[in-house]
Amino acid sequence: MNACVLVVEDEIKIAELLRDYLQAADFNVQLCGRGDHAAEAVRQGQPAVVLLDVRLPGCDGFEACRQIRAESNVPIIMLTARIEEIDRILGLELGADDYVCKPFSPREVVARVRAQMRRTQLAASSVGERRLRIDESAHRIFLDGHELPLTPVEYRLLGALAARRDSVLSRDRLLQAAYDDHRIVSDRTMDSHLKNLRRKLQQAGAAADVLSSVYGVGYRLSLD
Repeated sequence: MNACVLVVEDEIKIAELLRDYLQAADFNVQLCGRGDHAAEAVRQGQPAVVLLDVRLPGCDGFEACRQIRAESNVPIIMLTARIEEIDRILGLELGADDYVCKPFSPREVVARVRAQMRRTQLAASSVGERRLRIDESAHRIFLDGHELPLTPVEYRLLGALAARRDSVLSRDRLLQAAYDDHRIVSDRTMDSHLKNLRRKLQQAGAAADVLSSVYGVGYRLSLD
């Protein structure tokens, strides 16, 4: 069965354009024209990826994103003509995974949908590991049965590290996993995220070296 993409867009021409390109790329497509109907559409359709416009009737895309993320970890790509930094930060902190600014190339959108699906499949490969369990549908991670109180950024960082457990991930790779909008983030900010993530893992029973830095290379997640 082909993966389904939910397109939440009230501009009919844009919605139909995205539908045509996605169907040509062998995706099934579900259309939704209202923000306040998006969460229900996710529950009913179980899409693999959601394309979510910011300006929608019923409620805007940010509120729709919040509602979806409260009950699902489906990848969300937001579509917007609003390029202000505050919009990008707000959307990503609410749990969006990527941003595409209008006007956009439909081919680029298809490529980003595929990229999100690859990341989801990679993260899901770690679900069956003995100690760490990632609940993709609820956006939650457990260590030895205990839920880790993670921020959205920490969740994405740990998901990336868990997908490549015992391998070293570069700062650039971790930055890409944490922030899909390619924002400029200082080394101090990234160090702070990783320090907090290490502390939470240790508080849940992991060893002191669970998240280690490899000088000049990056970071490695190691669990016995």
